[in-house]
Amino acid sequence: MFSTVLVANRGEIALRVARACRELGIRTVAVYSTADRDSAVVRFADEAVHIGPPPARASYLNIPAVVEAARRTGAQAVHPGYGFLSEDPDFAEVCEANGLTFIGPSPDVLSRLGDKAACRALMAEAGLPVLPGSTGPLAGAADAKEAAQRTGYPVILKAVAGGGGRGMAVVTDPDRLLDTYRRTSAHARSVFGDDRLYLERYVERARHVEVQVLCDRHGAVVHLGERDCSVQRHHQKLVEETPAPDLPARLRSAMCDAAVRGARAVGYTGVGTFEFVLTPERDFHLMEVNCRLQVEHPVTEMVTGIDLVREQILVAAGHPLTLRQEDVVHRGVAVECRVNAEDPSRDFAPTPGLLTEFEAPGGPFVRVDTHAFPGWRIGPDYDSLLAKAVVWAPDRERALARMDRVLEELRVRGEGVCTTAGFLRKVLARPEFRAGRHTTGLVAEMTG
Repeated sequence: MFSTVLVANRGEIALRVARACRELGIRTVAVYSTADRDSAVVRFADEAVHIGPPPARASYLNIPAVVEAARRTGAQAVHPGYGFLSEDPDFAEVCEANGLTFIGPSPDVLSRLGDKAACRALMAEAGLPVLPGSTGPLAGAADAKEAAQRTGYPVILKAVAGGGGRGMAVVTDPDRLLDTYRRTSAHARSVFGDDRLYLERYVERARHVEVQVLCDRHGAVVHLGERDCSVQRHHQKLVEETPAPDLPARLRSAMCDAAVRGARAVGYTGVGTFEFVLTPERDFHLMEVNCRLQVEHPVTEMVTGIDLVREQILVAAGHPLTLRQEDVVHRGVAVECRVNAEDPSRDFAPTPGLLTEFEAPGGPFVRVDTHAFPGWRIGPDYDSLLAKAVVWAPDRERALARMDRVLEELRVRGEGVCTTAGFLRKVLARPEFRAGRHTTGLVAEMTG
C-alpha cells in the first residue's frame, strides 16, 4: 500500500479523496492555488503545497508543478479526482515516468477512450450499440454537412476532446449547421486545445443512464449498477439517482452487460462509467466512457455499501478485487442533488461571493459532500459546485421526501451568492419526475 498520496484536485472531491486515504492509514498531500490557500482540504491534509495562481492552467492543470509537488513530498501515487487532469493521458504518462502511480486507467486507455470519436469506434467493435453518426472526426464543415444528411436531423456536434457537458451543440435546421460547426469547433479549440468535432444523431426526449464499472489489474471486471442522470442543464447533470426509475429489468441487465463487455475490450482498470442515451423506444446507445470517478459516485456507494475511492486506491496499488459480481447487492434508493452557486433565473449564471452562513443538513441516511464553510469565498475561477446532497431510503418515494427536506434545511447565505437548492426542490415536485418519466429536456422546459 502507498504511504503517501498526493491529491491533484480541489473542492469537495479533494476532501473526499483525502478522507478515504486517512481511513486507509495513508498520508495525504494537498495542492492548492493562491485562491484556495484556506480551503478545507488544505486544513485537513497532512501537508499542502502551493502550485500557482488562481487560473487553473497556472495551477491545477500545471503538470510540472503538480508532479514536482509529489516528488518533493515523497508521494508514491497521485489521485486526480474528477475534472482537471483526471482523464489526461499525458499527465498519467508523466506520473509513470517520474515513478508515481496514477490512480486511474493506463495512459493508453485514457488516450483511446478520451478521444470520443475513437471511443465510439472501439465500442462498436466490441459490440456495444452506438448512435448513427460520423465514423471518426469530421474533416471540416463540408464533411459535417454530408454526415448530417446521411444521419438525419436533428444532430449533435461534439468535441472529440470534450467532457463535462462542454463542447456540444444541437442542430435542428440544416441551414444552421455550417455556422454551428465553426462556432463549436472554435469553442473546442479554446477550451480543450483541440478543434476536432464528430457528429451523432440527436435523440429528443431521451434519458441519460450510466453504468458504473470497477476493474482490477488482474482481469476482474464487475459492474455496480446504473444511475439515472437525466436532469441536466446545458448538458451538465443536476440530479442523479440509483436505481434508474421506470427501467425494465431486462434493459438494466443489457446495459450493465454492455458496460462490462466494453471494459474488458479495452483492458480497463480502476473505476469508470459507461454513459448511455436511452431513446423513447427504449433502445440504448453508448455516448462515451468517463475514465474517472464521477461526481455522482456517492449514490452508488449508498446502495451498495462499496467505497469507490478506497477501491480505486487498492486497485492502483495492485490489489485484486475482493468482490465478485454476485457479491454486489443493491439495497434501497439513493438520490443526489448538486447544489451549485448559481442563479437559475439567469440561465444558471455562477454567483461567486463570500459565504457568511453555511449549515449542512443532517438526519438519518443523509450525506453531504462539501468543502464550504462560513467565511469561505466562492471564487470565479472554478466550477460552481458548492455541495452534493445525498440521501438513501428503502424506496423512491421516501428518498424524494427526504431530499426535499434536506434541500429545505440547507442554509446558505453570502454576498451575492445564490444556489440551485430552491430550483432543485421544484424539479423534485414535477409530476413527470415523480413518475420517473422525465427526460434530459426537463430543465429546459421548466426554464422556458
